[in-house]
Amino acid sequence: MTGKITLEGLEFHAYHGIYPHERSSGNKFEVDVSVETDIHESAFQDDLRGTLNYEELYTLIKEEMEKPSKLLETVAHRIVENILHSFVGAKSAEIKISKFNPPIGGVCKKASVVVQRNKS
Repeated sequence: MTGKITLEGLEFHAYHGIYPHERSSGNKFEVDVSVETDIHESAFQDDLRGTLNYEELYTLIKEEMEKPSKLLETVAHRIVENILHSFVGAKSAEIKISKFNPPIGGVCKKASVVVQRNKS
């Protein structure tokens, strides 16, 4: 049986951006992630071994968000690849990373990048 494990509204202060001030002072980011995974019968018996541990998923995302990058696409790609590699039961992963108040020369609450990949 398959199911989706989703974490929404994860907030991080990180140092992603192409401009020097973004990489020195950082910005607020929001991450939403959804992982399609095998859910085994043991999950329905209240056993964590039958599903994906979302505390481990959060830790993986946090560690990747701590690595400064110029592009959100790069960060999102690294996270999706790492999820599919780290969680054996993961069949696909989708991540949305949003940067609050991006430096675009006008008013914008947030800019977002969405990356989705299936395990090959």
